[in-house]
Amino acid sequence: MQTRFLGLAEYPATVEAMQQFTAQRTPDTRDQLWICEHPATFTQGLAGLPSHLLHTGDIPVVQTNRGGQVTYHGPGQVVAYPLIDLQQAGYFVKEYVFRLEEAVIRTLVQLGVTGHRVAGAPGIYVRLDDPSSHALLPQRPQMRAPGTPAPEPVFDGLGKIAALGIKVSRHCTYHGVALNVKMDLEPYHRINPCGYAGLQTVDLSTIGVDAQWDEVAAILASELSTRLSP
Repeated sequence: MQTRFLGLAEYPATVEAMQQFTAQRTPDTRDQLWICEHPATFTQGLAGLPSHLLHTGDIPVVQTNRGGQVTYHGPGQVVAYPLIDLQQAGYFVKEYVFRLEEAVIRTLVQLGVTGHRVAGAPGIYVRLDDPSSHALLPQRPQMRAPGTPAPEPVFDGLGKIAALGIKVSRHCTYHGVALNVKMDLEPYHRINPCGYAGLQTVDLSTIGVDAQWDEVAAILASELSTRLSP
């Protein structure tokens, strides 16, 4: 996989470039991983409800074709866009999401933080009272009987530190994952993050981790390259 560090990139132009890359790729096209940060932008997914936009103010809202609800991008956040042919990689979308989350979890481990999954809510979360705790969450994903509905997510005592939103076209992925490093978190109070009212969003700095954007970006890029390998 070829990794490209794009620096500070405008969100609409980056999405357009991903779409063009995906539409023009052939079976011989090498997979790529784009790493960047965006200027302050709210993005609304395909399932997005206007009611989750509370008071966006001067921050633009961009309609996009990824899955999910509204989220926020801004400086101090590492955004990773894997552009992968899943058919050639040899795994399906569900496993792709698992691998994305696992790359974030492994990145956090290197920074002394334990990331957690929550049943029914994609993304990675941390314990607010003890971000390094390895104790299993009661609301973690667990096996359930076939045909039973997914549980309603429970966020008690948790803060969301990484959000996922993906798109798959002709077996090829774009959009991706955003990991909060050191950013202005106030804009998250202007929305219901990922469609959940009251969900607390955190970054590494607010849980006591003094890490630079470049450092976290390099770790996440390495973990994604490893975890997303065929």
